[in-house]
Amino acid sequence: MVFSSHLFIFYFLPLALLLYYAAPNLRLRHFVLTALSYLFYGWANPLFVVLMMTSTLIDYFCGLAIARQWGGAWKEPVLQLESGGDRSRTQRIALIVSICSNLSLLGFFKYFNFGISSYNALVQSLGLEAWNFDLAFRITLPLGISFYTFQSMSYSIDVYRGHAKAIRQAVDFFCYVSMFPQLVAGPIIRFSEVADQLQNRTHTLEKFARGAAFVALGLTKKIMIANPCGKVADVVFDAGSVSCLDSWYGVVAYSFQIYFDFSAYSDMAIGLGLMLGFVFPKNFDSPYHSKSITEFWRRWHISLSSWLRDYLYVPLGGNRKGPTRTYINLMLVMLLGGLWHGASWNFVIWGGIHGVMLSMERMHGKSGLNTSVPPVMRLLFTYLIVLITWVFFRAVDLPAAMAYCKSMLGQQDVQAGSSLIQGIIYQPYYLGSLLLAAVVTWAGVQTWDFTRRLTSAKLLIVFGLFVLSLLVLTTQSYNPFIYFIF
Repeated sequence: MVFSSHLFIFYFLPLALLLYYAAPNLRLRHFVLTALSYLFYGWANPLFVVLMMTSTLIDYFCGLAIARQWGGAWKEPVLQLESGGDRSRTQRIALIVSICSNLSLLGFFKYFNFGISSYNALVQSLGLEAWNFDLAFRITLPLGISFYTFQSMSYSIDVYRGHAKAIRQAVDFFCYVSMFPQLVAGPIIRFSEVADQLQNRTHTLEKFARGAAFVALGLTKKIMIANPCGKVADVVFDAGSVSCLDSWYGVVAYSFQIYFDFSAYSDMAIGLGLMLGFVFPKNFDSPYHSKSITEFWRRWHISLSSWLRDYLYVPLGGNRKGPTRTYINLMLVMLLGGLWHGASWNFVIWGGIHGVMLSMERMHGKSGLNTSVPPVMRLLFTYLIVLITWVFFRAVDLPAAMAYCKSMLGQQDVQAGSSLIQGIIYQPYYLGSLLLAAVVTWAGVQTWDFTRRLTSAKLLIVFGLFVLSLLVLTTQSYNPFIYFIF
């Protein structure tokens, strides 16, 4: 089930809000929200729910063990450990079990097929075809497993570090992990960010109205900008060969698609959270305004970049162990961040390019290009690097990515019939969509800022865009959410 569908907007969401607000207290609301979230998540495949419940149960009991709430301590107040204090062997084992179980689930379901195909490719390249490992089945990737395993893991780690209290009531923890607004495509909500809200939060008309505005504007970005840009990107990337100009046009379209698609989902997730009384952190901050790759990662998918920083980069030593170790840590984090997105060498290269750029900028004082270079040139250079990396992110495999890069350099032979592609992608509707995307990207106001204070005029604009988006939605057959596959 996707947010930008009539099923969700006209049926699931009204039912969810009705049942949620009909519940008389917070605990029952958490139970209702958990049940609704399992319905939402299991809509595509009910078996996915079993996997998520398994991960949730493991981390719930590990959290109790870490907080010394095991056995006869069930009636005691929830305990928050002293930050930086010594931990017992049992607590360390509980943390290891939590981390290993989550990473094992993620690794098996996300990387099993990739591992088998990489192994087969290796033995074939060595002329050892008899050693091929042929399977009659393939592992299906559960929706959102990358997001909810990171969320669930953050609970155990935060409790272990003393940054949050353990949860004694299981329904509260199940609600946190399964909450449908951010379940399958983020943002990645750390437990410490909502721990207090699970125990006590306010439900106000002002918060609800801002949440509804977030949802409406997110739907507008998705339907009016991301979808048409995505259609252009798909036509160009799926073509056998394209001209140099068409290839640049296609990757620019993809850069707009992935930004507006994912930021739209984040807007809607934040908005739905507000409608339920939760305040989720900002996930995008105009990333294409960045003047360095370092700045880009402070603005793009903030919940992931901050998660990788705090739970991976800093524990590896961060920048505390000298320049060489810092560069190694940056590369490791970005390579793993690439693999987190998908089991493909394309994602490894995507993360590797970002890691190299981050390391180079760190060598030159985190500023990217020399600060004497005009800001607009630094912005264009950063956007160029991001465009190149998006090729590897979008292409179906490494040969396709390399062929596309050759097209961008004008080195690819253009097949007859490419004019048919041009007749599609340069239609006024698509040209107008890309122009609108550019204007909103570099001259528009962020949803976070626009909804901070809602006036009558703003509400009228939001309502008009919402109605228009619903009307356009009825005419669109192309309506994917990119990050559902991660």
